[in-house]
Amino acid sequence: MKITNTIHFRNLKGDILGGLTAAVVALPMALAFGIASGAGASAGLWGAILVGFFAALFGGTPTLISEPTGPMTVILTAVIAELTANNPENGLAMAFTVVMMAGCIQILFGGLRLGRYITMLPYNVISGFMTGIGVILIFLQLPPFLGQEAPQGGVLAVIQNLPTLIANINPWEASLGGITLAILFLYPPRFKKIVPPQLVALVIGTVIALIFLSDVEIRTIGTIGW
Repeated sequence: MKITNTIHFRNLKGDILGGLTAAVVALPMALAFGIASGAGASAGLWGAILVGFFAALFGGTPTLISEPTGPMTVILTAVIAELTANNPENGLAMAFTVVMMAGCIQILFGGLRLGRYITMLPYNVISGFMTGIGVILIFLQLPPFLGQEAPQGGVLAVIQNLPTLIANINPWEASLGGITLAILFLYPPRFKKIVPPQLVALVIGTVIALIFLSDVEIRTIGTIGW
């Protein structure tokens, strides 16, 4: 069976609104995942831009949204940490090579139509996997939530250094983190279709930091290189 991709403008309004919504939701996640992986905020932003561009260019489905994800962040964090620790000068380049090889393997799996076999995995396996990813992300975000630099070594290092992290907590950064969590959990569901809570938390947190904490030393993402 021959499959052809055609470009049409029958649903231009929906495409534009859907693209804007996905971009707004993906922006804060891209920045956060880039920092969490160790590659930096600019890497996360560029990753979101490029994955959305190439996914739309080479294929997709009407309901496909391509954006950074938690599972890939956890995997890349381990890859980058391991390679940069063993080879500080070329670690990031080697990690990029790993990502490209993984992409080639994924393309190969797609060409062989092996994706259909994912439906044979039990629900409990997928649920357990995603729950584990969530727990890992929580531990990885504890140091920045407490206003501290993340120790080298991943989750085990965070657990081992947790008493030190709590003892040296930055109250201002922790307060901003608490406000962010409050917005995400208490955001009215009826407003989620208009403005996503992630963007609201990002804007409110930034405004609070600029207006009320301008004289307080808090860590920022800084300049994002292009």
